Amino acid sequence: MNRFGEMHCSIAQAVGIVAEPWTPLILRDLFLGLRRFDDLAEDLGISRNLLTRRLEHLVASGVVEKRPYRQRPLRHEYVLTEAGRDIVPALMTLMAWGDRWSTPPGGPPALLVHSCGERFTPAVTCPHCGGEATADTVTAVAGPGAAQGPGTMVLAAAQG
Repeated sequence: MNRFGEMHCSIAQAVGIVAEPWTPLILRDLFLGLRRFDDLAEDLGISRNLLTRRLEHLVASGVVEKRPYRQRPLRHEYVLTEAGRDIVPALMTLMAWGDRWSTPPGGPPALLVHSCGERFTPAVTCPHCGGEATADTVTAVAGPGAAQGPGTMVLAAAQG
């Protein structure tokens, strides 16, 4: 499908699975509770063929699970797996970026409410000090999987 899967980089690997333009929107709808193919197709306004391909890819990648909900005729629903639920915070962060830098007319279309009952805007923070993790406060260093290859020149060079 693409070369991202060949790159020795966690971002490239993730992009190869979830960064096709429709995929974050499909994942958003699944998170918001849409489960059935027809509901997803209607909400997104996506062609049935394209939705089928994207869902098949997400199922094969382990991000979405396909479950039968009716036998005659056989019908399936789609639910986020653990891997799919783990990407929701990244989608919320992308939403917060969109709310800040490309808000639709009328303001943000959705607000987030935490289980504590309070509205919030997602922020990535350091689990050790609680400080916000931004481009100005974080430095990337080579990890144990750093290797020379496409898309990893910077990190592999830092190892040597």
